[in-house]
Amino acid sequence: MADPIPLSVAPATLTANRLADATLDEIRAALAPSIADNAGFDGWGDAARDMAADQAEVDRDVARLAFPGGAVDMIEAWFGQIDAEMLARLPQERLMTMKIRDRITALVEARLDIVAPNREALRRALAILALPQNALRGVKLGWHAADVMWRAAGDTATDYNHYTKRTLLAGVYGATVTVFLDDASDGHADTRAFLARRIWGIMRFERVKARLVGQSELRPSFSRFVGRLRYPAV
Repeated sequence: MADPIPLSVAPATLTANRLADATLDEIRAALAPSIADNAGFDGWGDAARDMAADQAEVDRDVARLAFPGGAVDMIEAWFGQIDAEMLARLPQERLMTMKIRDRITALVEARLDIVAPNREALRRALAILALPQNALRGVKLGWHAADVMWRAAGDTATDYNHYTKRTLLAGVYGATVTVFLDDASDGHADTRAFLARRIWGIMRFERVKARLVGQSELRPSFSRFVGRLRYPAV
């Protein structure tokens, strides 16, 4: 099993110290939210990055070095900060008091609340990740978001369940974001209702899957039968 996902560096702390002696990783984490703030108007390009650097009193050339992959690196850094804020809002001691369905729902809703002020930046980010040259990176980022949420929810599966849970949640999260981007309802009520239906579907699938796995374990196994004929102790 992979190591737990660490929290990203808190941008407010680094900015307060004017990023003195900060590493490129720390600069990347610190600038990401400001770049997202600007990307809704200026796009995920040099202008948004340079403006964020100026605001944080970071040399523009250093900021450029922090994002060698350009827009996709900026987007990935922003998503990392969303992960960090989501986990800060929903610490383990709070999540563990909820049912598993409520944990996943709360985590997804927290992500949406965090990005709500920057919906246009998110829309532009998804358009960039949908480009053919970025599609694989986009899939990986979606998988990573699902992995962070399942780990926060307490999932420790290491078998095929590890992959099916994340695949399902990545799909649900992606579909929910699509609804969220055009949701004009009060408090994003339509998005929350859509999410609730999809989470219910995941939980139902998991129950059916567990039942089928349990039944398969009780079925006679031809290979075990032959093994007993050869090796009675098996």
